[in-house]
This record gives sequence, C-alpha cells and structure tokens, in this order.
Amino acid sequence: MEGQHYFLNISVFRGKKAPEEGILVGYSALINGLKLTIPYPVQISIISHKRRSYANEEWKVFSSRNIFEDTLYKHLVFALKYEGINLLFFKSLFLKISEEEICKLLQLEPTGQYSRKIWFLYEWLMKKKLNIPDLTIKEAIPLIDEKIQYAIKGVSSPRHRIINNLPGTVDFCPLIFKTEKLENYIHSNISAANTTYLNSVLKSVLQRASAFLLLKDSKASFTIEGETPPTNRAVRWGKAIGQAGMNTLSNEELLRLQQIILEGNRFVTFGYRKKGGFVGEHDRETGVPMPEHISAKWQDIDLLVNGLLTTNNLLENNHDPVLSAVVIAFGFVFIHPFEDGNGRLHRYLIHHVLAKQNFSQQGIIFPISASILDHIDDYRKVLEAYSHSIIEFIDWKETEDHNVEVINETIDFYRYFDATKQAEFLYDCVQDTLVRVIPEEINFLQAFDQFKKQLEQVVEMSDSMIALLVNFLEQNNGQLSNRAKEKEFQKLTVEEIVFIENLYKDIF
Repeated sequence: MEGQHYFLNISVFRGKKAPEEGILVGYSALINGLKLTIPYPVQISIISHKRRSYANEEWKVFSSRNIFEDTLYKHLVFALKYEGINLLFFKSLFLKISEEEICKLLQLEPTGQYSRKIWFLYEWLMKKKLNIPDLTIKEAIPLIDEKIQYAIKGVSSPRHRIINNLPGTVDFCPLIFKTEKLENYIHSNISAANTTYLNSVLKSVLQRASAFLLLKDSKASFTIEGETPPTNRAVRWGKAIGQAGMNTLSNEELLRLQQIILEGNRFVTFGYRKKGGFVGEHDRETGVPMPEHISAKWQDIDLLVNGLLTTNNLLENNHDPVLSAVVIAFGFVFIHPFEDGNGRLHRYLIHHVLAKQNFSQQGIIFPISASILDHIDDYRKVLEAYSHSIIEFIDWKETEDHNVEVINETIDFYRYFDATKQAEFLYDCVQDTLVRVIPEEINFLQAFDQFKKQLEQVVEMSDSMIALLVNFLEQNNGQLSNRAKEKEFQKLTVEEIVFIENLYKDIF
C-alpha cells in the first residue's frame, strides 16, 4: 500500500451530492482506494476547501485546517479520531494487507494511541499475535472513544496498554454511535418516570392491564408478519412473552420459543436452518428469488448465534438496556437463523433483554410490538437500512427449489454493523409505549370500571354484555348501531339507550 493515494476531490460521491466540494478522507477514502467490498459509513467524511466544519445525517464536513498527509496510516488516525471504531472496515483491511505491512505501519508511531488501537484490533479480530513485544510504558487508553460511540466498562489488555471497552465479542459486536436523540432518551430516564406513573395506578387495574397488554402485543407481533392467528394461539404466545427475562437465553431456549411460535405448522423444519434463507418475493413467471434481505449462511449460524448469546451475557447490567435490546434483537433478525419465526422471536428478544435488565416494572408486560405495528413503515425502513447496505456485497446463486445459496464469505456483515438507526427507532417505540400504549390501556380500564359502575345503577347487565356494549359504542363513535339495537341490545328502551350513549361520551 506504500505510495498509494487516497484523497479524492468530490462534489458527488456514489450518487450522493456533497453539501460542498471537498476531499474524501477517513474510512470512505480507504474503502474507495483499497476497493474493499463493504458498505461505506452512514456519514461520509470530507475536508472542505474552506475553514468551516459541520455535519448532517449523511456527511461530516471538516475545516481545511484538518488536512493531513495522504497515507494509509494518517487516514486511519483521522478515522479513529473522528469517525470512531469500524470493526467491519478493520477486518476487511487486515484481510487485504499482509502481516508484514501491518507491522511496518505500526512502527511509524510505535507507542502512539492510534497505533496501539490498530495493533489491538488486528490481534483481536484476526486472533493472531504479531511479532511485537508487549508495551511496558504508557497509561492504558480506552479503545472506543465514548464521545463518539457507546461502550461498556471494559477490561485492560496490558500487552497493548488498551482498555477493551467494546460492547461485544469478536464473534458478535455491533456498535452504536452517540446521537443527540439517543443521549436525550438515555438521560431523561424514561423507565423511572414510567415506574412512578405505574405506582400511582391501582394494583388490580395494573394486573388486568397486563393481561390485555400481553394479548395486544402477541396479536400485534403476528400482524406484523401478516398473520391473523386464532385467539388461543395468540394467547399461548402471549404467555411466552409474559415469561420474558425469566429464563437464561441459550440455544435451547431459542429452539423452545420457536416451537411455541410455530406449533402445529407441519410445513416448517424446526431448528437452525440447514440451507440458505432470504426475505423477499419470487418472480411469478420464473420463480427466481428477488431478495430484500439475505440471511447469514447456514454454515455460519452456530458461530454467529453463540457469539450473540455470549455478547448478551457480556452486556447484561453493563450497558443501557434499550441499546442492549437493539444489539441482540436486531442482530438476531439480521442473522435470520430459522426458516420461520425469526420476526416474532426478534421482538420477543426485545422483551427479554428489557425485562432481564429490569427496565420495565415486574409484572407489567412492555407491549413494544403494538408500538412497532403503529410505526410499521419506519420499522421496515430500519430493517432495510441494514439489509440494503450489504446486499450488493453478497454473491449468491439460485438453488433448485428457488432458494438462494450464498457463495462468498459474509459472516462479518452479521457480526459487525452500525446499529444506530435501529437504536433510535427502538427508543422511539419505547418512548411511545411508555407515554401512549400503556397509559391508553390503563385509562381505558379505569374508564370502563367507571362506566360499568354508573350503568349498573340504571341497567342490570352481565360483565360480558357490558364489554360487548362498550365495544359496539367504541366502533360506532359512541352510538349504538341499528343492528345492535335490533339484535344484541333489543331489550333496552329508547331512554336507556340515550342514557348509555351520553354516559359513554362523558366517560370515554
């Protein structure tokens, strides 16, 4: 790589118009220059020809004062300093260049903090020790700069004088960038505010609300998958959701949950896939697969899922609960280890991690699927943001049964990805669940109790009939339909109907 140039003056890059003309630098310049077959960062860095710095969702613009020597090492220093850790990039880089070149690179600033980071990352990612003696000087520095990305407390690596604060293991370690939105959510402590609110609600109402929310979440999770299950099946899955956080997450537990989801489905092979997988359609005339998402190779599933489970243990009580849920749940659905049931299990894992880390009050289910269903377009976008970013780098061929067979190495795409968009989405849904979905259910039950109490002073009616009555009124904007008056509630007088409709409007 010696003598190679990476600077590229651009105003448009890969079809995206830059906010101004500038010089491509950092990770993007190296991916472009070295022709690495990986996605570009979400934010592309350029150095302006002017003395000003700013950023938006797609670009980071640095002042002309930041210009540096156009070498591999200086671009790596710039990237680590301003763009954080990109594990997929470093793994691809280390596979591209020789061990000898890496050693030569590290000798440029042998004890410098960025050399130490590159050295640690090489040995960690490649599981190989370089012929470099242990450091005996310098104070240990954190690998992840916590001003840029989220990290855990970490453990020291004395050899490199590095504190490994990566929130994962070498077999599974997605990363999340700090954003204003995520910081606001985390520092607002929305979980504590929710607990305060729930403590003000009668315990009997909470218990009933929990039962309704379980069923609501279960049905929503099936609806997201385009299914309308019979009530007994939704109830069974609701009971499983209600146990989230109680069992240790393991391969056996994942297989148990898949059996609950797919109970009675004779056309699915249970357990981890032993063939390729994709999400998408088939061409109606030829049957050719049209993938929107390509799942991890089945040969990689054991390693990936075991890595995910180990990372889950590492993050427990050592990381923000919602961010942990993002890493585990979205990592699982991107791997897509099963033939069927991945989506519902993915949403179950959100429940599991939040419950295990005591994010939500014990005994009250956290109906995240209900909020996801209400934001289904945004949900699809964050799933596609990942899937579409890697699909061009996956080589596959059609199988005889019109499935896909991946023919290149893809495991690192499922180990190391940027989960920031998914984190912002899930925190939005968590907030929505806390301030809207749960209070709406509790408010409805409180209103129902008040309605029932006042109704029974005028009309004697069973609890099931009152529930049916409220349901009809809810569906028809507070009025009983002619059909309901003539059939289910034909015994009510005109005066009683007027009283009931007015009572409903007053209370609901």
